[in-house]
Amino acid sequence: MATGTVPQAESPLKRLLKQSDMALAVMMVAVVLMLIIPIPAMLLDFLLVLNITGSLLMLLITLYVLEPVEFNTFPSLLLILTLFRLALNVSTTRLILSEGDAGHVVEAFGDFVIQGNYVVGVIVFLILVVIQFMVITNGAGRISEVAARFTLDAMPGKQMAIDADLNAGLINEEQAKERRKKIQREADFYGTMDGASKFVKGDAVAGLIITVINIVAGILIGVFQRGIEIGQALTTYTLLTIGDGLVTQIPALMISTGTGIMVSRAAADANLGAAISEQILANPKPLMIAAVMLVGLAVIPGLPTLPFMTVGAGMGALAFFLQRSRQEEVLQAEAVAQRAEGAPAAAPKGPENVMGLLKVDPMELEIGYRLIPLVDAAQGGDLLERVTMIRRQTALKLGLVLPPIRVRDNLQLKPKEYRINLRGVEIARGEVHIEHYMAMNVGLAIEEISGIPTTEPVFGLPAVWITEDQKERAEMAGYTVFDASSVIATHLTEVIKAHASDILTRQDTQVLLDNLKEESPAVVIELVPDLLGVGDVQRVLQNLLAERVSIRDLLPVMEALATHARLTKDLDTLTEHSRQALSRSICKSVIAADGSLAVITLDPNLEMVLGNAIQHTEQGAFVSLEPGAAGKLVRNAAEVVERLMGQGHQPVVLCSSKVRLVFRRLIERKLPNLTVMAYNEVIPPSMDVRSLGVITL
Repeated sequence: MATGTVPQAESPLKRLLKQSDMALAVMMVAVVLMLIIPIPAMLLDFLLVLNITGSLLMLLITLYVLEPVEFNTFPSLLLILTLFRLALNVSTTRLILSEGDAGHVVEAFGDFVIQGNYVVGVIVFLILVVIQFMVITNGAGRISEVAARFTLDAMPGKQMAIDADLNAGLINEEQAKERRKKIQREADFYGTMDGASKFVKGDAVAGLIITVINIVAGILIGVFQRGIEIGQALTTYTLLTIGDGLVTQIPALMISTGTGIMVSRAAADANLGAAISEQILANPKPLMIAAVMLVGLAVIPGLPTLPFMTVGAGMGALAFFLQRSRQEEVLQAEAVAQRAEGAPAAAPKGPENVMGLLKVDPMELEIGYRLIPLVDAAQGGDLLERVTMIRRQTALKLGLVLPPIRVRDNLQLKPKEYRINLRGVEIARGEVHIEHYMAMNVGLAIEEISGIPTTEPVFGLPAVWITEDQKERAEMAGYTVFDASSVIATHLTEVIKAHASDILTRQDTQVLLDNLKEESPAVVIELVPDLLGVGDVQRVLQNLLAERVSIRDLLPVMEALATHARLTKDLDTLTEHSRQALSRSICKSVIAADGSLAVITLDPNLEMVLGNAIQHTEQGAFVSLEPGAAGKLVRNAAEVVERLMGQGHQPVVLCSSKVRLVFRRLIERKLPNLTVMAYNEVIPPSMDVRSLGVITL
């Protein structure tokens, strides 16, 4: 007999939540009907209480939201509640003018505020309306406008930061897509809030007009239609009108306050109450100074002593306890450090095995002691995670399996300095400020921003270190902003790309061949060791990596080598055949977004001169030119490339396959990142190739 799991019945609440779309549609239809159909006073009482509850709930939710986009339905709810409140205004106005009664809620609010003095009641109500209209509503509307404009202005810089992190391997494609969606949601949210704030302002104006209509029309109806005395009419309709105004304006005031909190709230790690208390109580000195000033005011003749002295003493006590708590934390930290220093020394051991000292780490990242928090997860450091992501991204982009990168501190470095070593030899270094952000102007900045001048370590561009409170302003001004971990990770990524050929060892090559042999054993068995040795394959792969050609798709390379290694053992020639096998992926990495290829060509006379000057040695092919001619050629090439890059192009040099390699080796010191392709590497041949310049002698 087959057995199975009996499905559990859903709770009524879950079934109700699944029908929330239908409930919303029914509610909107009911709100529209309220504008037409009279509502009984008893039902109106419940609806007014429901309106107050919904507005209070909206205000409280805004206090606990960490990021505004988490509550992206707020603008729509704001519009729905505004329409509901206006429908209640219409219903109460209808009851006030037709029956002289609007239920117990309206009457209770009116009695509570007026308390027998109608002049005071009217003044209190008018003050409430002025606060709602002139202060909160206008302020929230202005914040919405500014936030919407700044958010849209900052979008290009944020998009460039995402692209930079993606290219550096700090994030993957899915994370980049999610961050782009988040930016789009922010822009949509603030744009919608800018429009929704206009409804709040219009609601305040409508409430004031409805109040005036209720008082004037109520007196006229009471005197001329019902025949009651003008004093009684004034009393009755003023009471009901003020009660109606309070019942609707107090929820409107809560909604307006929630709107202001929502649009003025920056992203945080805690709710608003926790963030405010943490920041206000972060330093006890301001509290102590305020306490002293209040006590000083308490002893001045003529001022009330008790309130000043009480508040001053309370603030002084709070400052004292905060200061003592800080001192206890410092003492605990010092005690931990002393216990660590006073730990007993290890007992003497026998003869040490020094063979382990001969091992050299393939790659190493050394940091100064001030940068240790970047690698300490307990302090929020994420540099180790970024290093792991770099190894993954390098495998995907270049096909190179990086050895583990050792990260350690070095007291010989400056406190904020880091150094990248390859097999124990320094190949790059830089300096970062962990409590600052690097702001770099990529040509989109609309204003200058103050900070600590520096130089971006990868491309050598000018930049500034800014504080955290300047970050948002810099992004809105068009700067690309990176934190310290991103700067180090980006630098490490570019160093790996530049030295990928040096990182690849024979053992790494053997591992790649073994991995390929599991899927395509025939080509590996045919090639190694009968035609080429592992060292020869390594040299070919190093030549490809030196020009930043990905070897991830290793099968076409091995097939090209197996085909042409029977005819020649020249590794440069075999490298060119391997490039031809990878020409499709090479083209894909340099084509523009519109599918075209922007190139710089060589003058035919220059190609002829280079072809005649090629010499082949055991170290490979090179071009033999006079020093003056070679220097002039390199300068001309650099001028053409810099001019086109200044125009926003990423040019590629296109030449014949005969001179491609020697020209590349001639200019690689001056232009190491310039891609040089042969004509037969352009695939498909029908690609739109645009020549933007010519290099001549």
